[in-house]
Parts: sequence; C-alpha cells; structure tokens
Amino acid sequence: MSVQDDLAAVKRRLQDLEHTVEELERRVGTERGAPPRTTAGRAESMVTIPDAPYDAGKWTDVDDEGLGAHDHHAP
Repeated sequence: MSVQDDLAAVKRRLQDLEHTVEELERRVGTERGAPPRTTAGRAESMVTIPDAPYDAGKWTDVDDEGLGAHDHHAP
C-alpha cells in the first residue's frame, strides 16, 4: 500500500468514528431526556475534605500501592 492509500484508509476510519460518536451522543441524550451536564452541576457535588489528620487506624495492614510493603525492600 502507498502512503496515499494509508491516509485514505485512516480518513475513512476517522469519519466512521466521528459518525459513531455522534450517534452515541444522540442516543445518550435521548435516553436521559436531559441536556448534558455542565460544570455548574459538578460544583454542587464537591466534597470538603478536612485538614485534620486521618485516623492512623484506617491504614493498618495496608501496603502503599506500587511501593511494596513497609517491612520489605523494593526489588
């Protein structure tokens, strides 16, 4: 295949993807029956996190993900 053939194939697939995304957006909008969420809707669901330290008991027997266990050395 030539570069032009490859580019034409990529363009076709991109157009197919755009069509599929548009169709999905129409379906989701129709099923929900409501307009898409805005950033204002997200602001209402914000949770305040206190500055106080967490209870250390919550972290008993917990390994740091990706760092290994506290009593072992990383390989």
